[in-house]
Amino acid sequence: MARKPRENKVSRPRQRGSAKPVAAKRAVGRTRAAAESPYHHGALRDALVQAAKKVLERDGLAGLTLRAVAREAGVSHAAPTHHFGDLTGLLSELAAIGFRQFGAAMVAAGASGTTPVEKGIAQAKAYVIYALAHPGMHRLMFRTERLDMSRPSLHQAAEASFAGFAGAIGERRHEQIREQALSLDQAAAIVRAWSLVHGFTTLLLDGRLADVLRRMPAGTTAETLLDAMLKSTVGKPLDP
Repeated sequence: MARKPRENKVSRPRQRGSAKPVAAKRAVGRTRAAAESPYHHGALRDALVQAAKKVLERDGLAGLTLRAVAREAGVSHAAPTHHFGDLTGLLSELAAIGFRQFGAAMVAAGASGTTPVEKGIAQAKAYVIYALAHPGMHRLMFRTERLDMSRPSLHQAAEASFAGFAGAIGERRHEQIREQALSLDQAAAIVRAWSLVHGFTTLLLDGRLADVLRRMPAGTTAETLLDAMLKSTVGKPLDP
């Protein structure tokens, strides 16, 4: 008998998983990663700084932690450590920003006066105004035990701020003050002016002036009291 010819069976290619679901999964993964890290690498540091400012002014220094900043910025808890090392590093960078802002405010205030006395009064008021607008930052700037003053950014900003303050005192004394080599008279003049404005600011921020203002004529404000203090002090010679 003749054998039947064998049927040619066309083998179907083995079906593998479709590439579309794989690509879709990868796209979803990228989307999730973008949602979890919404900042580009260059902008994350700035975002963390802005978040730290918000936490500082809202919750105070006690509430400012690396985790709190990460939550505020919406990033992983490791992000602040990566950029600032530790909490001291972050606080120091914040304080550097504060000193730069403060210094700019002093320069702008000084430019508004025409005489050394007018400039001194304007700068003293600017000192208080900055502190009232940024109480958390102002307190942080003078908490040296929480800061790394050797950090270049903070050291430079603090030195520039002091140089500006000393320069303003020198202008009123009609002499150039070298802040790295102060005479006793110069140091006394600087500390006297600083004590007045910083002491007033601290009492005001801590609510300690409320009782004094209550005892004064109706309508007297902290600004009125500051004006009276400055007019009776700044206009006098600064020689001890």
